[in-house]
Order: sequence, then C-alpha cells, then structure tokens
Amino acid sequence: MKNGPHSYEDCGAFFIICLVNLNNTAFHNFTNQLNFALSCIIVNYYMSDAIKHECGLAFIRLRKPFSYYQQQYGTVMWGINKLYLLMEKQHNRGQDGAGVAAVKLNVEPGYPFLQRIRSSAPQPIVDIFAKINNEVKELEKFQTDITKHPGLMKGHISFLGELLLGHLRYGTQGKNNTDFCHPFIKRNTAPARNLALAGNFNLVNADELFALVNIDPGEFQKQSDLAAMMEVIHHFLEKGDEESPENLDVTKLLRKATSLFDGGFTVGGLIGNGDSFVFRDAHGIRPAYYYINDDVVVAASERSAIRTVFNVGENEVLELMPGKGIIVKADGSIKIEQILAPKERKACSFERIYFSRGSDEKIYSERHALGYNLSEQVLHAINNDLKHTIFSFIPNTAEIAFYGLQKGVEDYLNKIKIQRIMSWGNDFDEEKLTEMITRRVRVEKVAIKDVKLRTFITEDTSRNEMVQHVYDVTYGTVTKNQDTLIVIDDSIVRGTTLKESIVRMLGRLQPKKIIVVSSAPQIRYPDCYGIDMSKLGDFIAFRAAIELWKERNKEHCLQELYNKCKELDRTGNLQSENIVQQIYKPFSTTELSNKIAELITPKGFSIPVQVIFQTIESLHKACPTNTGDWYFTGNYPTAGGNRVVNKAFLNYMEGKNVRGY
Repeated sequence: MKNGPHSYEDCGAFFIICLVNLNNTAFHNFTNQLNFALSCIIVNYYMSDAIKHECGLAFIRLRKPFSYYQQQYGTVMWGINKLYLLMEKQHNRGQDGAGVAAVKLNVEPGYPFLQRIRSSAPQPIVDIFAKINNEVKELEKFQTDITKHPGLMKGHISFLGELLLGHLRYGTQGKNNTDFCHPFIKRNTAPARNLALAGNFNLVNADELFALVNIDPGEFQKQSDLAAMMEVIHHFLEKGDEESPENLDVTKLLRKATSLFDGGFTVGGLIGNGDSFVFRDAHGIRPAYYYINDDVVVAASERSAIRTVFNVGENEVLELMPGKGIIVKADGSIKIEQILAPKERKACSFERIYFSRGSDEKIYSERHALGYNLSEQVLHAINNDLKHTIFSFIPNTAEIAFYGLQKGVEDYLNKIKIQRIMSWGNDFDEEKLTEMITRRVRVEKVAIKDVKLRTFITEDTSRNEMVQHVYDVTYGTVTKNQDTLIVIDDSIVRGTTLKESIVRMLGRLQPKKIIVVSSAPQIRYPDCYGIDMSKLGDFIAFRAAIELWKERNKEHCLQELYNKCKELDRTGNLQSENIVQQIYKPFSTTELSNKIAELITPKGFSIPVQVIFQTIESLHKACPTNTGDWYFTGNYPTAGGNRVVNKAFLNYMEGKNVRGY
C-alpha cells in the first residue's frame, strides 16, 4: 500500500524551517500586517453572517503563438494579464488564498514546463502577479527590450505558458494557509503524468476515494478533498498514459474518475503533455461558464467575469452544462464532451441569492425578483401602513434585493393611489391631488459601516459590545416610537450578527418595531457541496426548532431520532434518509420564524422584533434555473448529502463541534 505524502509539493514532501531575526522595522511591518489580517477576520465574522464558499476558477488556453499576441495586442503577456483580470473579477469568491499554474507547450527535454505559485497573503492575487511581474522587471534590467521578443520571454518567464489555471480559495475544508491553496500539482518524469488541478467543490466521499486507489492518506491529505480528487484523477491519468502514450484519451480517464465522485464540483486541470480540461458535476451544482474564439479558450465560475474581461456579449459566454467537460488537446483541438450522464438539474440557488456578482443581468434580475416577491409578506406585517414605515438594507450585498422589495411596495402604493383618485370622481382640488400623487415609500440609509474600526478583544462580553459599533446609525431618520423599521438581508444563518450587533444598533433609533427580512428562506440543513455550512448547531433555524421541541416537553423525541440515526450509522445506511427533516416537520414556517425572532432579540430589549423569510415557492419563481435548495428543504441531490446531515445531527447530539464530512 502506498503512503500518502504530508503535503503536495512536486514529487514529495519537503519542509524547510527557517528562523529569521527581524530588525525593528521588519518586526513593525510584520505586526501591522498581522493586525490588519486579524481585524478583517473579526469584523467580517461578526458584522455579517458571511457564508464562505469554495471557490473561484479561472482557465485560459491560448490558441496562437506568443508572437501573435505581441503583434495583435501589443504584449506577449496578454494571457497572463487576462488571467489576472479574470481572477480579480471573481475575488468575491475567495479571499483566503489564491494560486496559479502554467504549462508551456513544445518545451525541450530537461527544461521546466509546469510551474505553480500560491499565496495566502492578505491580498493573494496582487501578491502572486506582483511576483510574476517582478521576474519580467529583473530581466529588463539586463535586456531592456526583451519584452519585444516573444521567444526569449517564453524561455525566461516561468509562467509564460499557453495553458493557464487560476484559483481563488474560500476554505471550507483544511487550514487557511498556502499548503491548502489550489492548484495542487503532481510531477513525473513523463510529461503526460504531470498534473495541475484546481476546483470549486466539496466531495463527501473523500475517504472512500483514497481507498479506491489504494492510498493511505497522510494528515494533510485527510484535510483536503482536492487531495483525494487529485489521487483518483492521477491514477487514471497514469493508466491512460500506459494505454496510449502518444494520444492520451482525456475524456476516457475523466469519465472513469468522475464517476467515483460524490459532491458538487467545477474543476480545471492542466496536463504536462499540453492537454487541458474543465468539467462540471452531473447535477450542475457548482457554476461553470466558457467562451471560445480564434485566440483563446476561457472558462470561469462566473459569466460576468468572462464578459467583462474579454468584452463580449451575454450570448457569447455559454454555460458548461451539467456533466459536460471542455477538453483542449495539445494541438489546440477542442471538444465539448459528456463526461457524466446529466441528472436532475440542481444548480446552487445561493449563487443567485448571494455568491455570484450581481453585475450579471440575469443574477441582477433574479435578486431583484427575490426582493419583489417579499413585498406582499412585508405589507401584511405592517398592515399596509406605509406612512409610518421606513425601508433599508444591511449589508450592502442585499442592495439589489432591497430595490426589488422597494419596487414591490411602490407598485402596491401606486395601485392605491389610482383607486383613491378614481373614487373621488370630481371631488378633488390641486392640494388634495398633489398630496396623493407625491406619496412615496420611505427609504433611508439607516446604517453605515465603519470599515476602519478594529477590535482584538477576545473576552465575549467586551467583544460583543465593541462589534456593535462597526456600524453607525443615521440618527433622525426614524420617528421615535412611531415608525416601523424594515431592513433586508441576504440570509440569516447563525443569527449572531443580528442579536449581538445589528438589532441592538437599530434599537438606538427607537423605532416602534423592527422587522428583519431575509431574501433567502430559512437555512435548516448543512451544505456539503462547497458552502461552509456544515454544523447544525450553528443554524438559528435549527436552534429554534430545538427550542420548540423543548417548549412542548418532547425532548425525548429528539433522543428517539438520535437512536434511529445511530442505528443507521451502525448498519452503514446513513445515506438512506434525512432524519433531520423530522425535527422540523411538526412546526410551520411561521412558528419557526417567530421563535427565530425571539432568539435574535437581545436580553432586555424592549422593541418588538419580527423576522420574515423568503418562501421556497417564491425562491424558485425568482430563480427558475438554480433549483438546488437542499440547505432549505433537506432534499439533497446525492446520497452523500443525507449521510452528511445525519452525521451533523449525531455530532450535535453528542456535543461534537466538528464537520459532518
């Protein structure tokens, strides 16, 4: 049996421990950077129920010689520049780290053809491309016109390859250091057995994958599902090279490998022989888009990033459909192949609610619709009293949904105006008519984020008091004890931010009532396909359900469900059903929402708080093509999802604060 390495680094594991004596200036700079990083972590965690998701992918395959790009675009660095922009336009998808791999075509034996660089610096994309650019600057010191010579540039610039793969990481598994940043690489003396791999995914069967390829994983590998995917794909890559060393069948090896994966994934890979690929899971859980012209093949996690960087129309950027793969051979030939048989489409709805950039017109319109669809519930909650209601949003990512909510309420108000005016007949004057037609929905910016505020206090009470002040309220916007204040958010996950910061902060304005509106439905279940939501006890909706069970004196029912789950685990059937769905079954959505409102209300807080959630039906109406809703409904697209949610329930009942996968 093979022993897995501790870390993926070329052919094996190499560790160098350096003790560096820092002078005063260096130490001062180091502590400043450390303080900046810590402040970002603290502020981000406490000031938004931020959901982390893994990750962002950028793939570029140049189709012409470098001399062409020099002549056509004025720079031999055109491909690298486009990769930088493609990654920057997706930086919302990953801020824990980044990485780039490059493969050069037609390299003489003995010369390097595969390069990889990664960074977990505070600004990892800038850090990586600054290092690449510094290599050019160093060459220019000795040969000032070298950038005008494509052949020399390719020979001397490490990352000037025809095949480029970039990745942005949001860590949902493993530690947030450089070792866990994609791409991972495997090196071999045979070019076709060299592989660089990066992706936006999670696998729920990583342990089984190691066993399938006869690998005993090391500590590093156990913490990385990419390590498992790498071993499986590389296993079939070696087999494929043995079968056909002159013409590797990439489609065949990917079909064999991906059939073993349980999860949601979009993955890109570069092979040392010059072949490359991007593939997507059979349900289309994670997003993937591509663009092809005579100069380049591009793939990325977001359509708008490709459109912006390459200045192309919406219809020119295509979705890579579920189960499909783009295969680009070393000779430049391109195939779109069916790697996995497509299954029921379950594209992640959170991509539309929160993750992807709203600059895509379809995503913008869907987020707008999410807000619009909430207007009826909101009007009912305020008894249609728009005169004494103020609308706002927190955080800024909820702004588009807020516009939709505002439009929905305005449409209602305009209908009322028309009905009232028509009911008057001729019984009106200019003053009366003016008063009616100038009525407006009251919209205010009630909170402003103080991005400069940092706190390093670790004691809970003091820290909670400090983080309240990351937002400043706009005084004078609310009529005290008369106005209802409505704020919309993307989603409510843990409720910590609301209770410890936002609700207290809004309370300083002394409204009659606070209504928090979520453009997402209640998050009830863990995700295991790339979103960092894996512990049941973290979810405010789950804690609300547990409280309702306790209030009904039926805690013994939870124990019965736990015993049933243990039996499924004992018999190896955790994947057979979702036990946690039974925890929510006795309660209506309204009951859970009311209990959530209680849980997010700070102790001693006198202002009534209400919470309104998007319904599942209105979610699908707004986002018709992204129907993946397992974190709301518990209906997982793969069997591994049931195993994860049941494992998460076992962990909760046993007091284990660990992931379910």
